[in-house]
Amino acid sequence: MVLAGPGSGKTTVVTRRVQYLVQDCKISPSSILVITFTKAAATEMKERFLRLMQGAGTAVSFGTFHSIFFGILKLAYGFTVSNILREETGRQYLKEAVARQHLEPEDENEFLTSVASEISLVKNERISLEHYFPKNCSEEQFRSIYQEYEEKKRRARQLDFDDMLVYTLELLTRRPDILSAWQKKYQYILVDEFQDINQIQYDILKLLAAPENNLFIVGDDDQSIYRFRGAKPEIMLNFPKDYPACQKVVLNENFRSTVQIVEAAGKVIQKNQVRFQKEIRACRGEGKPVRTLTFPDQQQECQYILKELDRHRKQGGNWSDTAVIYRTNTQPRMLIQKLMEYNIPFQVKDSLPNLYEHWIARDLFCYIRLAKGSGLRKDLLPILNRPKRYMNRECLYEETISWEHIFMYYEDKNYVCDKVERLQYDLKMLGRMGPFAAVSYIRNVIGYDDYLREYARFRRMDESELFDTANELQESARSFGSYDEWFIYIEKYKEEMEHMRRKQREIQDSVQLTTMHSSKGLEYKQVFILDAAEGIIPYKKAVLDADLEEERRMFYVAMTRAKEELTICYAKKQFSHELEPSRFLREL
Repeated sequence: MVLAGPGSGKTTVVTRRVQYLVQDCKISPSSILVITFTKAAATEMKERFLRLMQGAGTAVSFGTFHSIFFGILKLAYGFTVSNILREETGRQYLKEAVARQHLEPEDENEFLTSVASEISLVKNERISLEHYFPKNCSEEQFRSIYQEYEEKKRRARQLDFDDMLVYTLELLTRRPDILSAWQKKYQYILVDEFQDINQIQYDILKLLAAPENNLFIVGDDDQSIYRFRGAKPEIMLNFPKDYPACQKVVLNENFRSTVQIVEAAGKVIQKNQVRFQKEIRACRGEGKPVRTLTFPDQQQECQYILKELDRHRKQGGNWSDTAVIYRTNTQPRMLIQKLMEYNIPFQVKDSLPNLYEHWIARDLFCYIRLAKGSGLRKDLLPILNRPKRYMNRECLYEETISWEHIFMYYEDKNYVCDKVERLQYDLKMLGRMGPFAAVSYIRNVIGYDDYLREYARFRRMDESELFDTANELQESARSFGSYDEWFIYIEKYKEEMEHMRRKQREIQDSVQLTTMHSSKGLEYKQVFILDAAEGIIPYKKAVLDADLEEERRMFYVAMTRAKEELTICYAKKQFSHELEPSRFLREL
């Protein structure tokens, strides 16, 4: 077991190890298997190994868990690439299964993604469906969706990425002859990024490695940040118990970062209880002190980063020397607006949701369009019962709204007529307001926030997620004097975002914006960590000790991306809320 700290050259260790096996130990290259987690990492490792060997030793197998296991299934069952479920087909299966449960989530995409990841978790953790408590809908609904999805795949003879693991484990468990053949084929197994392994992958790995157990694993338990995908740092921590003869090698020299950065990151990660103790040493000199800066609000935090980018550029640096790292992909919106304003080229590593396309934004815009005089059914329909007015869509039978018809439709229901009158009054009031006051009125006077609370309860989600979006929209409205001004800005923002997406592939030199998860494995001359405040870093959903340790590992990963300069920013205020500095700043 090789414990490889950040910047310790673990790819070099894996490739040199394979070279040693082939050249010095005279092991047949075809009996060596190197597994990593992404196709890109497997390709890079193979290329580096071939350069070392100058073309010899090409029979070594390099691949991801999925590609290796699919190779096993191909030979056993005659599967071809056409049997792999396409992502859009899988989504369609889920969509149909959800529709049959009469679930009408506001954000269908987000809901389908959440359900898909829960199905994935059940398979990878090998949890019995009867004992799984879903987060997005009732147990009964989740079981029905799960079973229908599985049945659709079975009938079409298709398998998704999780099935590749499930089927391989079943095959190797039931067929000792097939297992024995693969054990003889791969007598030396090396695994990179071992800290990201999940239970089912580990179970298959143990089967393949037996009885010789020539396992060579490389990883860093301090950089295990994929628990939401089923990765378990405990597997690596328990490895010496599973294999008592295992030898441990610690690569504790960091060739990437300066002493100041390595020591600061070490202070934070040492607070985790469940980890291998290690002392990482820096090999790159003292360097500049790590800066932790406090700003009155996010506006000034962004202005500071822009100023620093400009300074770095004027001193002869490249835009691409810099990364801004954040916890969630909604955080950099204000920074992106500023970068666009100042024409600074940037690349976003993760998809950035457009705030103004969120379903809450669509609801608010319906209210505003009605207040501006829209008489269209399509503007009233979405907000008919947001909040509850006991109205149904049948009262709107034409493309344009007839208030007279609505009153006639409910003439025997005075309580509904009262609600309709109140809605007319509210729309009249909204017509006289500016955008910021209007959003506040819709939320607090009309009662839209009550609707959000009810929706969060129904969806078993944290209501603060919805309120964060509503707060951000309200904050965005603050700088505009009229609805038209705000809507023109929104349209322009959408066009600029689209333009940036198209340009991103062409721009070679640009500032990198990335979440902590996506920054893993990368390095930059200077790094800014955005919004180091409680509730953001660590994220508010992290309550259990295991969750907080994962959050601390994420922060550690973000810190150790920096080679020369690291700046951690904290803004005291977000959407008129006061924020506390992150506990990780105190640990520094």
